[in-house]
Amino acid sequence: MAKTRTIKSKKAVDFSLLLSTLILVFIGIIMVFSASWPEAMQDFNNGYHFLKKQIFAALIGLAGLLLCMNIDYKLWKRYSLWIFIFSLVLVGLLFTRLGMELKGARRWLNFGFTTFMPSDAVKIGSIIFLSSFLSNKKEKIPSFIHGTLPALIIIGIATMAIYIQKDLGTTITLGATLLGVFFVSGMNILHLLFLSIFTVGLGVLAVTGEKNAYRLDRLIAFKDPFAYKLDIGWQAVQSLYALGSGGLFGLGLGKSRQKFFYIPESYNDFIFSIIGEELGFLGTFAIIVIFMILIWRGIRIALSIEDTFGSYLASGITALVTVQSLVHIAVVTSSIPTTGITLPFISYGGSSLMIYMSAIGILLNISRHANLDRS
Repeated sequence: MAKTRTIKSKKAVDFSLLLSTLILVFIGIIMVFSASWPEAMQDFNNGYHFLKKQIFAALIGLAGLLLCMNIDYKLWKRYSLWIFIFSLVLVGLLFTRLGMELKGARRWLNFGFTTFMPSDAVKIGSIIFLSSFLSNKKEKIPSFIHGTLPALIIIGIATMAIYIQKDLGTTITLGATLLGVFFVSGMNILHLLFLSIFTVGLGVLAVTGEKNAYRLDRLIAFKDPFAYKLDIGWQAVQSLYALGSGGLFGLGLGKSRQKFFYIPESYNDFIFSIIGEELGFLGTFAIIVIFMILIWRGIRIALSIEDTFGSYLASGITALVTVQSLVHIAVVTSSIPTTGITLPFISYGGSSLMIYMSAIGILLNISRHANLDRS
């Protein structure tokens, strides 16, 4: 008898996750163009300067998304240690000739034809490695010696690699993300309590240290930004002006006033303010809803995959998008002290956009193996 062969077709990826990501990237391209026009004209005499770079990064990011979407996510576990080490090596290169100092911090690698932020690589590299480590431990995770201590060492190395770049906002974002993965894996709640107290202590030291006066100024300004609206409270006040003047429907696309050098980094760290000014409350609410859809699908994927590594990895990627989005929106609404943090998929930044889109590609591949309702 002839042998019959059955070809098992690949499951479809989560369409809602894919669509919400592409919509956010498209909105980001439009808003970067709008918010960056004044600075692009002043510095480069070309209003399309940042737009071209963002579109190029989006195309590379799309290629990364499609590639990672079709690579079995279990392959990342096999090379997780080397991926993590490679991301740390990139951080080390900051202190060589390749490192580029800008605004008092060395956070970029200058390769001549392009620049790259190693912190973006550390984010995804540490999530992959911690997910791999925790999936191998399983029953030993609640143990302090075999679970908590090694996990904290991994988290400490990853966050310290960011902190030495004088980037407290990203340090907190990554730390919260990795702790989220550790919590999902089943860490001892008592250990979490003591860790929270220790983390608060480190945070106080990071803000009150002699070399960190600017961070203390931000904390002072946060208490009453309008009392310091001409100096340390300038960014927060101008951001609130932008959001307030937008009203319900906004001033109209491209009609922001605050982007004309009132808000520093209007196309990057404060792009949500410009969105609020031009598209109003309805525009910002729509973007928040899209983010919520993306996060919801990420949570569903993490809950629906039977493989522990896939579950932890999906949780980490989703947590990273969630925490960074919340921090960005909280900063521009003056809900927390000012810090430089981008809005995923929307803010200007080539390396950030490429890494985040590739991370979503990994999440989409995990969705192929999850027991999801794909109707």
